[in-house]
Amino acid sequence: MSDHTSSQFDSEMEAIRSGVLAMGGLVEQQFLRAIRFLQDDEQEPGAIDAVGAGEQQINQFQVQIDQQCAQVIARRQPAAVDLRMILTVTKVVNDLERIGDEVKKVAYKSAQGRGVERLSRVRHYEVARVANAALAMLRQALNAFARLDVEAAAEIVDEDETIDAGFAAILRQLISYMMEDPRTISGALDLVFVAKSIERIGDHTKNIAEAVVQVVKGKDVRHATAEQIRAEVAEP
Repeated sequence: MSDHTSSQFDSEMEAIRSGVLAMGGLVEQQFLRAIRFLQDDEQEPGAIDAVGAGEQQINQFQVQIDQQCAQVIARRQPAAVDLRMILTVTKVVNDLERIGDEVKKVAYKSAQGRGVERLSRVRHYEVARVANAALAMLRQALNAFARLDVEAAAEIVDEDETIDAGFAAILRQLISYMMEDPRTISGALDLVFVAKSIERIGDHTKNIAEAVVQVVKGKDVRHATAEQIRAEVAEP
């Protein structure tokens, strides 16, 4: 590869990387909007429309970045580490798009699930707390991708277990409410769907962290345990 071609390739890869981080920033913004629906009973007019518009932008990012990756593969025929990076990008943008879908569900279901006074504490505190933890996890995953930081990525895999535990605790609590008072069933089910979407966001964020380990270490760790991933990261 000539110096000129190499420079063009580097520019194309940087554009792809910047696109992924911009897409990730938009997903974060969407998640913040969704959390506001959980925490605040009053929303500004048009807030739910903004969530729908943001989700469409996320979809456009995915299509654009996938096209860029395909063009780089076709024109540059990258090998080894470069090809692995491009394939990792396609995985990351797919998970970001899935997170965007789940965030939209959180916002819409949260808007529908208002009005049940007995469930307000669960929504305002327990569910919102797990959502904020998932948002922090997503930010860490995007930072790990930006820096290709495998140590940070390995820590994120552990944090997914916290999100799973939070979902299980919320589910137990909501089942208890539904058994005690059938009038809460509809609102409680909305919150179950919200909590499940948050748990899925944690899973997709974990996938992003695992992709960072794969691109740096060259080993597929998608089905590895947290201990196995930490051991892989510790290898020189």
